[in-house]
Amino acid sequence: MTGTGTDTTSVVVERRVAASPGRVWEAITDLPDMPRVLSGVEKVEVLTEGGFGVGTRWRETRRMLGKEATEEMTVTECEPPDRYVAVADSHGMHYVSELTLTSDGAGGSTLRMTFSARPAHGRTPGFVTRLLARFGAKAVAKALAKDLSDIANTVESRI
Repeated sequence: MTGTGTDTTSVVVERRVAASPGRVWEAITDLPDMPRVLSGVEKVEVLTEGGFGVGTRWRETRRMLGKEATEEMTVTECEPPDRYVAVADSHGMHYVSELTLTSDGAGGSTLRMTFSARPAHGRTPGFVTRLLARFGAKAVAKALAKDLSDIANTVESRI
């Protein structure tokens, strides 16, 4: 967990996956299959046509801390099979998720997820928002680590 500014909270998690970046990329960009890959995702509705790339949008419904939440995600950067960035704006906050893949040279990959949250443009974070940013970061880190574990288990079981 890091602060990259007074009002931004960032969480970074990474994990080695025993598969090539290309194989991992296929799993993390197959949006219709996401509920099967990620145990925390209940439903994905793809909102755009065509392949995964800049402009791809989807609605993702997750269960976190016992509550269901749906966010609309948009891919803003995409460099297959190395990285993509997706953003969402919700409840006065701007969220950025970045997934990067690096080959480890031994047939495997390092998958890194970076998630950051800050008040949307022009919004001032209130006390409750700042409190949630500070204490919610642990819950976010735990959820991201679970996502990475789910991705690794899915990709490695296909070998």
